[in-house]
Amino acid sequence: MEDLSLHILDIAENSIAGGATKIQIKIIEDTRENLLLIEIADNGKGMDENTIKMAYDPFFTTKTTRRVGLGIPLLAQAARESSGSISVVSKKDGGTIITANFQHNHIDRKPLGDIVKTITVLIAAHPDIDFLFEHGRNDRFYSLDTADIKNDIGNIPINAPEVIKFIKDDISQWLNDTKSSIL
Repeated sequence: MEDLSLHILDIAENSIAGGATKIQIKIIEDTRENLLLIEIADNGKGMDENTIKMAYDPFFTTKTTRRVGLGIPLLAQAARESSGSISVVSKKDGGTIITANFQHNHIDRKPLGDIVKTITVLIAAHPDIDFLFEHGRNDRFYSLDTADIKNDIGNIPINAPEVIKFIKDDISQWLNDTKSSIL
C-alpha cells in the first residue's frame, strides 16, 4: 500500500466485516515527540488470543473469499520500517483496538495520504456505521462524529451528496489549517 490512509481504509473495512457498528479512527501527529500514531478501535466481534497471534501472519485470514490476510501484517511492516510498532488488543465479542506508531520524520515512513477521501468513502459507503474521526496535530485537535451529524440532520441520509460534501470540506479545512500552522 502506497500510503497510510489505505491501511486505515483496509482495517476499517475489516472492522465492518467483523460486525462493528461503531469505529473510531484516531490519528495523532506530535512533531515535538517525533510521533505519528494511528489507532482504529471498533465494537465488532473481536478476536480470541490465538486469532490475535495469527493476525500478524500474512497467510492467515478468517475470510473465506481469499487465502491471505494482509491488513495487519502490512501495517505492522510499515510501522517497523519507520522505527515504530503495532499492537492489537481484542477480546472475543468485545471489539478490537489496533494501534500503530511511527517515527514521524523517518525517511521510510509512508505519507498519511488522502485521509479526507478515506474517511468520506467509509461514511458514504457505510451509512449505518457510526464513525468517530479524531485528528490531533501537536496542540490542536479535531473531531468528527457521524452519530452527532446524523442527529443534527434528522431525516437526511448521512451519505446524501450535500452531507458528504460538507464532511469532506470540514475535514479538508481542518487539515489545511493545521498544515499551514506548522510550516
